[in-house]
Amino acid sequence: MPEELDIYEGERQVVEKIHESRGRIERELAKVIVGQKEVSHQLLISLFAGGHCLITGAPGLAKTLLVRTIAQVFKLKFQRIQFTPDLMPADITGTEILEETGEGRRRMQFVKGPIFANVILADEINRTPPKTQAALLEAMQEHQVTAAGVRYPLEEPFFVLATQNPIEMEGTYPLPEAQLDRFLFNVIIDYLPEDDEVAVVRQTTSRRPEAIEPLFDGQDVVQFHEVVRRVPIAEDLIRYAVRLASASRPGPKAPEFVNDWVSWGAGLRAAQSLVLGAKARALLRGRFHVAPEDLLALVHPTFRHRLLLGYRAEADGITVDSVIDRLLEAVKGPLKS
Repeated sequence: MPEELDIYEGERQVVEKIHESRGRIERELAKVIVGQKEVSHQLLISLFAGGHCLITGAPGLAKTLLVRTIAQVFKLKFQRIQFTPDLMPADITGTEILEETGEGRRRMQFVKGPIFANVILADEINRTPPKTQAALLEAMQEHQVTAAGVRYPLEEPFFVLATQNPIEMEGTYPLPEAQLDRFLFNVIIDYLPEDDEVAVVRQTTSRRPEAIEPLFDGQDVVQFHEVVRRVPIAEDLIRYAVRLASASRPGPKAPEFVNDWVSWGAGLRAAQSLVLGAKARALLRGRFHVAPEDLLALVHPTFRHRLLLGYRAEADGITVDSVIDRLLEAVKGPLKS
């Protein structure tokens, strides 16, 4: 189509820059991170697409180190917030304090909280009460903070990675489904193979990590966001994303296993997130169009936090990823006849 060709020609340099940057980013991450290439790739896709990520993994799997390193590569301001049961909304957004002026008068001055950064690591977000969770999630959605009726915009780009610990669930406040839906992906970090763990132990006990070289800045990331949204995608691929989300919702037209195991399915935002992530993935691979493989590669991280399984699934030992596998088999896709 002529329109697609015009877009391609106008953004050729940016597309090539994104594609060429993948290898350079991976080399910088490899200075401090061993393995976890698929996890790193999904985080990069989320960053390029302008979406937030939920990271699920046990303690000690270098989640903080990975996120901090990505922030360094993109020369973005990084802040880590440890969520605890006594954390208050003002501890995240900031608060007003009374200060004296040079004329002997007093005035209220807003002191910005840690949310005023480019990359926020919300560590163990499910350990803080819903009121504090809502303060972070409002900033994620609106990209602004309101204090005493005054709105303070957050600096772009703004990217939140929230971690959840899959163990020690006592005393936690699980995120409601409506709030989980605001995350683009749910990325699972698992333990490394033995050889990679040996490499980590050797590397971390023999020398200090190498310095990370910044490759981009915040303006580059904002430009990437604009280009990603302009990547063309065929209507049948969009329709496939919509059908996947629709098939995950219990009802008369849903597959039998969905009605048996799923209490709440994915909404329309799941299809939007899948398409947006597929566009970013295509650019990282040097293509200015979305291929079926881009969608299929991101279905699991896009859907796994949007499906609520029922008691029958738990009784049958069914996981959310296995339900997604069944969905991919049941819904006629672009690679199926």
